[in-house]
Amino acid sequence: MRGLCNQQRPLRLVLLGLGLLGIVAVTGCQVDVGGQTMPSPYYMSDDVQYFPPGPEFKLAREAAALKQ
Repeated sequence: MRGLCNQQRPLRLVLLGLGLLGIVAVTGCQVDVGGQTMPSPYYMSDDVQYFPPGPEFKLAREAAALKQ
């Protein structure tokens, strides 16, 4: 019984290592290289949200109310 357990241990470690490697490869996280933050591999397929530029003076309504 002990011989069988010793034979399966390296196989389990290899499978565990391959599983962890697969999880890390699929995750696609940001990486810091030489002080630069590199994007994830999925940045080209990410949905980009566009917010149009607003007024330069952020308190335009409040200023108009104070003038009145």
